[in-house]
Amino acid sequence: MSMTDPISDMLTRIRNASKARKRAVDVPNSNIKREIARILKEEDFIKDTIELPDRRQGILRIYLKYSREDEPIIKGLKRISRPGLRKYYNFDDVKRIVRSQVGLTIMSTSQGIMTDVDALKKQCGGEALCAVW
Repeated sequence: MSMTDPISDMLTRIRNASKARKRAVDVPNSNIKREIARILKEEDFIKDTIELPDRRQGILRIYLKYSREDEPIIKGLKRISRPGLRKYYNFDDVKRIVRSQVGLTIMSTSQGIMTDVDALKKQCGGEALCAVW
């Protein structure tokens, strides 16, 4: 069976593993998932990622991060733009999002995948992939 939204699948796997207090979660590897994981690591939502080979596209293992009280650092993950309803934000919308939102939005822009704050600094808009808090 083909998967229609691999990013949503990745977010769901992270959300479920976090609630189950798993230390790591495996997702099928792709360039966009690797970039999302890189941003999550830069923003201290996850510990680390490694790429494992397999006979298909590879596996991206994501090590989750927890507080001292064993509470997950990631409180929520939400898919914003999806295959049935794409959400694009111009520069003015990005300014509004940065001011009003708790957490961060990961965006796909013409200059690469970045957070909403980085998009604001580079003065560009794009497709809002997901929100993390």
